[in-house]
Amino acid sequence: MMKQVLLLFFCFASGLTLSVSESKSASLQPHAAESFTLGYIQMKKVENCSYLVMISTSCSSPKFTTDEISLIFGDTYGNQVYAPRLDDPISKTFEQCSSDTFQIDGPCASPICYAYLYRSGASNGWKPESVKIYGYNSEPVTFDFNTSIPEDTWYGYNLCDTPPSSSYQLATQKWLICVVIGLVLSFWM
Repeated sequence: MMKQVLLLFFCFASGLTLSVSESKSASLQPHAAESFTLGYIQMKKVENCSYLVMISTSCSSPKFTTDEISLIFGDTYGNQVYAPRLDDPISKTFEQCSSDTFQIDGPCASPICYAYLYRSGASNGWKPESVKIYGYNSEPVTFDFNTSIPEDTWYGYNLCDTPPSSSYQLATQKWLICVVIGLVLSFWM
């Protein structure tokens, strides 16, 4: 009986430790895009959809930017929407503590699972807070940045290969294995 209690305690401690470490490793930060091609994917589909994109600039960003800002987003099926040069110094886009809204047309992507920003120009350190995309036939998705965008680099998120509940599924599978082993050992001993 003591062995089964120790085994149960061991499984509980292992499952708790593994699930906590997995959830920490799953926390995502924006990163530089490894690689993707703009032109080919942009022309892949003939049907177009309209998107509402809200980009919020951080209050810790410079008062204004003269940088050129572009956006690319899409889905796991290869549908990609490219919006070059969203900046416009005359209309005061991307000012400190502000939100700018854009209507962007492009291929129908659903659900949107990646978004990258591109900054080039005077390098005054524009810092977006978030990008929220209201898409075609899907819930709005928000990508939190709160960091300066490196110059001449696509920088953002790719959540296409990251299932939202993977750490929960792994922890559940480990618990189930521990319970089965515990039951087998309790009958065997």
